[in-house]
Amino acid sequence: MGDTIRQRCLTLALETSCDETSAAVVADGRVVLSNIISSQIPVHQKFGGVVPEIASRKHIENVMAVVDEALSVAGVGLTDISAIGVTYGPGLVGALLVGVSVAKALAFAADLPLVGVNHLEGHIFANFLSHTALQPPFIALVVSGGHTSLIQVKDYHSFELLGQTRDDAAGEAFDKIARVLKLPYPGGPHIDRLAQQGNPAAIAFPRALTGQKNFEFSFSGLKSAVINYIHNAEQRGERIPQADLAASFQAAVVDVLVDKTMHAVRQCQVNQVVVAGGVAANSALKTALQEACGAAGLALYYPDPILCTDNAAMIACRAYYHYLQGDLADLHLNARPALKLGNR
Repeated sequence: MGDTIRQRCLTLALETSCDETSAAVVADGRVVLSNIISSQIPVHQKFGGVVPEIASRKHIENVMAVVDEALSVAGVGLTDISAIGVTYGPGLVGALLVGVSVAKALAFAADLPLVGVNHLEGHIFANFLSHTALQPPFIALVVSGGHTSLIQVKDYHSFELLGQTRDDAAGEAFDKIARVLKLPYPGGPHIDRLAQQGNPAAIAFPRALTGQKNFEFSFSGLKSAVINYIHNAEQRGERIPQADLAASFQAAVVDVLVDKTMHAVRQCQVNQVVVAGGVAANSALKTALQEACGAAGLALYYPDPILCTDNAAMIACRAYYHYLQGDLADLHLNARPALKLGNR
């Protein structure tokens, strides 16, 4: 390879925390040269959700082909790589082990530094790939199928978890309500599209913990209220207004997320908000946050849609900043399915 490639810091990263097998090559932490994602959605759709054992087996089948493609698309070989990054938690333990094992093998074989990456931090860092001028500090709202958290990002290595869900994550609630409505998995995008045809004020669903001076979330009560509404309508033989129900449910989730985010901004006195995770692609959430941040004079950042879902480019970005700090792992690195934000 040419001198230009050798002068750059190239990070090869792997992401296998759930049901996407992904590998990416990122230059200098910000420039995506490749980002290959092999999705298992068609495999898990028939079960209405991710089956952990199947996810692990599919990762084993796909991971090396995905790594090879990432290197090929980037136009580099393993000898051009500066460091190997890998998600080691949180996530499904079997799925994580596949990525961690392959990353350790590659690092050992090529004598390269190994960097373990927290999946949640990766989601936040996806914004640095979409917005190259973005710098901390900011408030990060991480919303996905497994996580709903508000995080104060003070710099590239300092995070404070302000609050998180007490029960269901926002994305999990979307998937569960979609299943009740007999919509395909994953449910979030389908509810988003259906809601655009409905009236968000048609049904009064609860908005738990809003107006309180904390940063915690709770969506189990909302989920139960929606399920009870559907059950009662069926018992009475009434037609269920699916579009209105989807819109009203989605509005309740969005109102809570925006309320807590704006409270965090006021408390921490920052002027930037970053959104991350799969639910960041939700159109109603984006509109509501744009309006709230615009009224408050805040800058709002979202990743590109392909970077909202699980991907290895965001892991490579996070790994790069660990690498610059000399914050490396060794070959004893193991999967940590319950890894907390900021822990190493």
